Amino acid sequence: QVQLVDSVGGLVQPGGPWSFSCAASGTFFSTGALAWSRPAQGKQRDPVARISSADITNYLESVKGRFTISRDNAKNTVYLQMNSLEPEDTAVYYCNGVIRLTQTVSREYWGQGTQVTVSS
Repeated sequence: QVQLVDSVGGLVQPGGPWSFSCAASGTFFSTGALAWSRPAQGKQRDPVARISSADITNYLESVKGRFTISRDNAKNTVYLQMNSLEPEDTAVYYCNGVIRLTQTVSREYWGQGTQVTVSS
């Protein structure tokens, strides 16, 4: 069974850093695009950062310059480094990604979500 497993969240002071990791486990062919999302007003979840299988990255405008998404294909893991955190970044962050189950079959998976709270 394929799963995306998020790392634990935590409490961080404003201006501080935090990082997440998310590992794909189970039996599959490869990982495609991977992303981190969080709830947004009017939306269930808004992509915060996305990285394609070719390492092309995209970011939500409000996190550009502060967040960095990266991936390690050998470990089937995606990372999110968050710097200069603001109270507005407080949210449950969800890892999601396209997993190629076979060469011709792909499916999107979601992690269980992990909370980060930015507060003094």
